[in-house]
Formats: sequence, structure tokens, C-alpha cells
Amino acid sequence: MEETPRGLLKRLFGYDEFRLNQGDAIDHVMGGGDCLLLMPTGGGKSLCYQIPAILRPGIGVVISPLIALMHDQVNGLVQSGVRAAYMNSTMNYEEFVQVSRAAMRGELDLLYVAPERAMKPSFMDFLSRISLSVIAIDEAHCVSQWGHDFRPEYLRLGELGRAFPEVPRIAVTATADELTRKEILSRLDLNGGKVFVSGFDRPNIRYQVVMKEKPKKQLLDFLRGNHRNDSGIVYCMTRRKTESIAQWLRDNGIKALSYHGGMGAEERRTVQERFQDEDAVVVVATIAFGMGIDKPDVRFVAHLDMPKSLAAYYQETGRAGRDGLPADAWMTYGMADVTGQLKLIEMSEGDERYKRISRQNLEIMLGYCETTDCRRRSLLSFFGDSCDVPCGNCDTCLNPVETWDGTVQAQKALSCVYRTGQIYGTGHLIDVLLGRGTKKVLEAGHDQVSTFGIGDDLNERQWRSVYRQLLAMGVLSVVSDGYGGLRLCGDSWPVLRGERRLSFRVDEVKTSEKSSRSSTSEVSTKGSSEFDGNPLWEALRAKRLELAKEHGVPAYVIFHDATLRQMLELRPDSLDEMSCLQGVGFKKLDLYGMDFIEVLKSFEI
Repeated sequence: MEETPRGLLKRLFGYDEFRLNQGDAIDHVMGGGDCLLLMPTGGGKSLCYQIPAILRPGIGVVISPLIALMHDQVNGLVQSGVRAAYMNSTMNYEEFVQVSRAAMRGELDLLYVAPERAMKPSFMDFLSRISLSVIAIDEAHCVSQWGHDFRPEYLRLGELGRAFPEVPRIAVTATADELTRKEILSRLDLNGGKVFVSGFDRPNIRYQVVMKEKPKKQLLDFLRGNHRNDSGIVYCMTRRKTESIAQWLRDNGIKALSYHGGMGAEERRTVQERFQDEDAVVVVATIAFGMGIDKPDVRFVAHLDMPKSLAAYYQETGRAGRDGLPADAWMTYGMADVTGQLKLIEMSEGDERYKRISRQNLEIMLGYCETTDCRRRSLLSFFGDSCDVPCGNCDTCLNPVETWDGTVQAQKALSCVYRTGQIYGTGHLIDVLLGRGTKKVLEAGHDQVSTFGIGDDLNERQWRSVYRQLLAMGVLSVVSDGYGGLRLCGDSWPVLRGERRLSFRVDEVKTSEKSSRSSTSEVSTKGSSEFDGNPLWEALRAKRLELAKEHGVPAYVIFHDATLRQMLELRPDSLDEMSCLQGVGFKKLDLYGMDFIEVLKSFEI
């Protein structure tokens, strides 16, 4: 009797039921159909091509963008009893020959390769001489030239469909808005395939955005209040900043490493391996770090600078909580983020369409930061998904934002932009509103304009908030010269004429004590760290680490934190009981089951 996809799911991977659209996508590929699958990070996209590759005759070829990613995936598959291998530049000639012969003999279920190798004539010839079960293109959003992870090598992958028309192809990604989906289908020649969208919601992630006041201290308070012994990622915009923040965290007792594209390959590999293999490592990185990260127990992703787009933000925050346990997405931002990003856009070599789309993406990102609505609802609507009721797991839901009628102040702010010539940034405009006779104000003659000194009803920080929110509302625009000056736009005039009223969010300045208290109560998450100090939990983690070192794999490849949690809560005392836990397939049960049962028995009362 042939094994069913669901039977294989349980036997190899230790799960009883498919999630989201997994079952439908697998059935479609099993039947020979092409498809594009969009599924949240941690939703189980890989199973949708791994299971058909194992059950269909032949070998499944997986195009994977990063060497580290394919290493992790192959290690995990082998640990689960799957016949998997990879071909990449880390291998010597003898290893290539060994894998090639195994594929020719039909001894592999899955073969992972990089896009550069996949399209070489020699490799295409090799594929033509073996039987293929499925062709999978992982991280398919890399084909999009408008995306933040664009890989030019992906542009040729559509040729695979023409070279192997009888082999079903599946492209998978966690991040693709409507524009990116159309581009993926077109460039990969998948226009005749089915599209499966499983939704974009990551309910286990708690979203929090705070205004930049003292960002280093704000980050430290956040980590100490919520994630003292957790692994996480801190994203920064520049290489220099990653190094300085990592050093700051180390000086304050946190095991932090920096990572950026200017480091040598060996140094980057060492950082990535430490992050994968060790507990409680914080990596402070540019966006060069992340796409190859398959670590399930990342408990937080923090941004010290505002990302370029909401799609980039979603992709980056999605690296937290892949195991489904609670995780944090925390960000601090300010007006300098907006003006800095705009300057980079204007200085770029992209054409006008690229710059226009980049500016639109930045405006959407700023709107997300400034929203008074549920952040999850705002994030999901960007991808065409919905959240019908407030999520209850973001800062605006947990601590509803207080608003105030700022119509008069908006009129003052807009009028000041107009009276000073629509070329100045917020700092100069605020000086004019507050009646400050700075050298720049006096030289420009702006101490003589009608808006000089009319803004004493607000302080400097409040005026910065007004200008920032006017930008987020689309009531102001930034001059496209790269210098961050502000100008009026079509939506400015109804406000100036009194035809439209505006409400602004109240930006509270929290004291360190209040910020720390709120971050550990009202806006806190509990993941694996809730068991810190529990002797059995620490013993289970120690056994996992011991086995991981013995087998030369990251700890999570042995068992995820979610599986250890079940061991802690259910206390299985036999292999039969252990086999009922999620994530315990037949191979891992055989390899590690008794080791963990012995740990559990040693703690019996």
C-alpha cells in the first residue's frame, strides 16, 4: 500500500495534521501541477515540496539562495530520515562525484543547489539524465527586481519549466505583495500554475514601535525587560552602527555579535554558526543577515532604524518565532530615518520609476509607524490580507493610543512650510515656529515671516511629532532633492482652508522606570524564557546541546523548543508516549528518544 502524504508527515516529521494550505498545495503538486505558494514564515512551506519529492518517483531539486540555508535544511532532513544532499561551492571534487553518483543511482529524495549552479549547462545536462519528481524554487521573492532581496540569478529560472515540462514546479515565499506575485509568476513562467495564499498573519509575534529618544538605552531596556536569555536579531542601517551597538551590548553583559557585508566570508560564517548553534546570542546586523537563517527559536527581532518598506519589515520580523512560540518585533524610529532613507533614494542610480516606488514604500512604512490603529491590521492590509478585529497583541491594542485635535497646529505647521519657501527641513521650520533667531533663520529673513514665533503652544518634540505625522498622513511631502526639505501637496490645502480636521497621536515620553515596567508587563512576551531557572528545562536543553555537538548539528535540529516544552509539560515515560509529541518522527525517536526519557525520569518525584 502506497504511503499517503499525511502518513509521511507523521512518520518522518512527527506531525499529525497539515496546517494552512499545506494539504491542498501538496495534493496539487502530487498531481503534477505547478504552483506559487505564499505561506507565513514558520508555516511549513518546505514540507509542500519535500513531501511530493519523497513520494513521487525521482529526485526533487530545490533551488535555494544561500549555502547556509541549504546546509541547515539538509542537516534537518537527514536527521529526520530523509535522503537529502546538496551541491555547492563548499564541496571538493570527490564529494561532488559522490553526490552525483548517489543521484544517478536513485539514492536521493532531495538535492539542493544554488540558482547559479542550477542554470549551468553541465548541471542542466546532469538533470536531463536523472528522473525528477519536482522542481522547487525557495525564497521565490528573490526574482522580484522591486524587492529587497533581489537575486539576478533568479531571472533565468523560468527556463527550467521549458527544459522539463513534465516536472511539476513549486515556487515558495513568505513575502510577496500583489505586484511581487505577478512578477514571480511571469519571470518563473508559472502563469498557468495555481496560487495558494495561506495568509500573512503571524499571531505569535507581538509588534511594538517606539519613538527614538535614546535608542541604545531603549534597546537595552527592552532586552533586559523581556529577553535576558534569548536569541535575537537587531537590525541597523549601517555597518559602523552594527559594530558600535554590538560593543555597547557586550559592555552591558549581553552576548552580542556584529554582522555586515564588509566582513570577511570566514568571519561572517563564524557569526552565523554561533548564532545557529548557541543559545542567547544576539546578532546586530545589516540586512545582509537573515535570509539564510532557519533558526526556529529567535525570540525577538529589533530594528534600530526604520526599514525601507513594509515588505522588508515583514520579511525581517518574520525571522522571529518560527517555532510558533511568542516572539517580539520591536522598532524605534524618528524623522531622521525618513530623511536619511529619502536621501539614499535620490542618490541611487535607479531610474525615476524605481525612485517613485521606493518613495511610496517609505511613505507606507512611515504610515505604519504612526498608525493609531491595530498594527497587525495595518500590516496585513498591505498584503491584501485582513484582520477583522483588533489583534490584542500589538502595542496599539494593548495600550490604545491617545489622540488630540491638532487641526490648528497642522495649519500652523503647513503655513510655515509655505511661508519659508517649501525647501526647508523640520529643524529649521521648528526654529521659525518657536521664534528662535538662529543664524540660519536670520540669514534667510524668516524672522520676518508671519509664522515666526506662532508655535509656542507646543514644544520642539511635539512639533517634530506633528510634522512626522503630517508626512505619514500624506498631508506633507518631502522635496525630492535628497536633503529632506518639506513641501505642500494636494492634501495640504483642505487642511489649510479649514475643510479637513486632523487628529494626532500623543507621543508620550516614558521614564526609564515606566518604560521598563510597561515592557515587562503590558507589552511582554513569553517564549522559552518563561522556563528559565526550571531545573528540568535546563537539563533538557543541556541534553539537546550535548547531542547536537555529538552529531555536528545546531541544537534545534535535534528538537525545537516547542517539542522540549511538550516534554516538560507532558512528561512522557516511554517511546510510545514520546512518539506522540509534535516534531518527533521515527528517526529522531530512534536516535534520541531514550536520551530524553532518561532525563525526564531523573526528575521524577
